[in-house]
Amino acid sequence: MEPSERYATAADGTRLRWTSAGPEHPPAAGPPVILCDGIGCAGYIWRALAPALAARRRVLHWNYRGHGGSERPSEPEAISVAHCVGDLLSVLDEAGERAAVLVGHSFGVQVALETARQAPERVAGLVLACGSAGHLLDTFQDRAVASAAFPYWRRAVEAYPAVARFLARTVIPSEVTVRLGQAYEANARQLSPEDLRIYLTDLADVDSPLFVRLLASAAGHDATGHLPEVRAPALVLAGEKDTFTPVRLSVAMHQAIPGSELLVLPGGTHVALLDQPEACRERIERFLSERVDPPAPPAAPRAAR
Repeated sequence: MEPSERYATAADGTRLRWTSAGPEHPPAAGPPVILCDGIGCAGYIWRALAPALAARRRVLHWNYRGHGGSERPSEPEAISVAHCVGDLLSVLDEAGERAAVLVGHSFGVQVALETARQAPERVAGLVLACGSAGHLLDTFQDRAVASAAFPYWRRAVEAYPAVARFLARTVIPSEVTVRLGQAYEANARQLSPEDLRIYLTDLADVDSPLFVRLLASAAGHDATGHLPEVRAPALVLAGEKDTFTPVRLSVAMHQAIPGSELLVLPGGTHVALLDQPEACRERIERFLSERVDPPAPPAAPRAAR
């Protein structure tokens, strides 16, 4: 069954698109999961995982403001990690869910961790995939280049927004970019060019000034100090060959979160959820079953004969 499309209203009036799939009131399954994207993404990363999880539990997915089907905020500066946390809680409220397992990819890891800091009672569990606890530009490809160059890029985008939009929509989903992505950032043997092209097209569709403002907020955000205080069950997923968020960041998160679990996917990239979907699905479902879902009730004793 296809996910149903719905809308929630953020505290500042921004209209947020979200979807619901799977049984809304499953009799045996545990809490729902809510999927949190990377910056510039609109949900394609969950193409394989979401339907599998929805076979027995409710799966919510939502778009950040200015992404996918969600509105851009009326105030241009109203785009930050804090706004994303508030929007996530608005979606949970609209869905009628007290708590959910937050499954974050890339920037979604920061959103999930900040939600766990601000509203721990709404977090039934955490799945942190291919992400960082914060300051993501400082560790991008394990170099300081992105962090040093970002202020100049941001100024150029905000000074010439029309040019930035044109270049983004022309260059990002181009054949050259797809080939470069397959060669250097994705597993070309496991991820098709079409998968990568759709992923990049979603990125190109986000308004460039909005993108850089959210990226600036993510670059300044850091939840590292909160990691030892996380009490929700947590699973950290990492790609061995991830150059966006190097595997050492995931290992450090795992070591800092009490009782967390870690899976490093051999040969996995930043889009491991797409290029190794079965391994990710199996490990996430096992984590939910063993660490999050309520235990099955004991079998009724057989009547004596």
